[in-house]
Amino acid sequence: EWFPTGAHKVGAAYGCLVPRLVTGAFDPDTQKAVWPSTGNYCRGGAYDCALLACPAVAILPEGMSRERFDWLEEIGTDEIIATPGTESNVKEIYDKCHELRKERGDGIVVFNQFEEFGNAIWHYHVTGSFVDEVFAGHFADGRRLSGWVSATGSAGTLAAGDFLRSRHPGIRVVATEALQCPTLFSLGFGEHRIEGIGDKHVPWIHNTRNTDMVAAIDDEQTMQLMRLFNEEAGHDCLRREGVDEATLARLPTIGISGICNLVAGIKAARYYDMDGRDVIFTPLTDAMELYASRLQEMEAHCGPYTPRLADQHFARYLLGTTTDHLRELSYADRKALHHFKYFTWVEQQGRSADELRELWDPDFWREVFSDDVVAQWDRLIEEFNRGTGLLPVAGEG
Repeated sequence: EWFPTGAHKVGAAYGCLVPRLVTGAFDPDTQKAVWPSTGNYCRGGAYDCALLACPAVAILPEGMSRERFDWLEEIGTDEIIATPGTESNVKEIYDKCHELRKERGDGIVVFNQFEEFGNAIWHYHVTGSFVDEVFAGHFADGRRLSGWVSATGSAGTLAAGDFLRSRHPGIRVVATEALQCPTLFSLGFGEHRIEGIGDKHVPWIHNTRNTDMVAAIDDEQTMQLMRLFNEEAGHDCLRREGVDEATLARLPTIGISGICNLVAGIKAARYYDMDGRDVIFTPLTDAMELYASRLQEMEAHCGPYTPRLADQHFARYLLGTTTDHLRELSYADRKALHHFKYFTWVEQQGRSADELRELWDPDFWREVFSDDVVAQWDRLIEEFNRGTGLLPVAGEG
């Protein structure tokens, strides 16, 4: 609810769009901005484009929630293209981008969140620094920032963990994915229902060297906790277990991928024997306003949500959360995941092997995340705004 689109991707999209806009690499008078996504990123891009008067094309799988498509229509997105499949069908999105490039040439610019460093840079400097400020301002001495848990997705949000490690060297960075599509966990594949986390490849912008653990979360656990957190019988159960009314009222702010992150955080805390001194942060990427249709589908498929089911799900999926399906990454594991990028990015997406090797160099990431990069963007944005009349020219006024 804290973001205008109801999801945090509005910032990541801004980090991709604006550097090209202010350098002239994207011209909204002659080009359309293409936003390939599993839902939230293309909504963020469409929102940013609406603010900046840039034409937008949203690409997302046809199996995503109806609310995503409705929102894109309401904001006036120029084109909405549905590709085959669901959450894990990212390659089909890439295929559509290739098709559009072939058809339209320079008439479009594709802002691919899975390879745009602006996405990671935004989360490194904005999300990471914000989490650090919250920790410093709200937790007393003796506490330690011990974990950053985020779904893999485009790997942009994981980059906040790079920033946090620079301030808190002992932090554990946990990448979350669906057990039904365990790409990082076991190089696996499949379909799943955890919307908003992407799968079946390692994003180009994922600094795998900085990932300590992979948590594969069962989508059934996530979907049933969604019901527990949002159905009346679920709230009654939680109330009996001592959850206060203020917390119950806030539960609808946790969307499906946020629930997945919470489960992964519980697993990591138990695996690493964390205690009251340890603080874990995780992003709640979007809220339930995007998933009312999923609640209706669950009721149609599973029947009404009863007090008995609520009690069972509380015991099994919250209290009973275990450390199964966790993979703590060794140096060799991290390098292997880095190498796995080859099959998507070099064989399919036109990157070179030398570019891939460069991504393993820690100095590469230090340069990408350098304060100088952001300072240069800020200067260009101010110059652009003065040139358009949005800011006074130096010496005026």
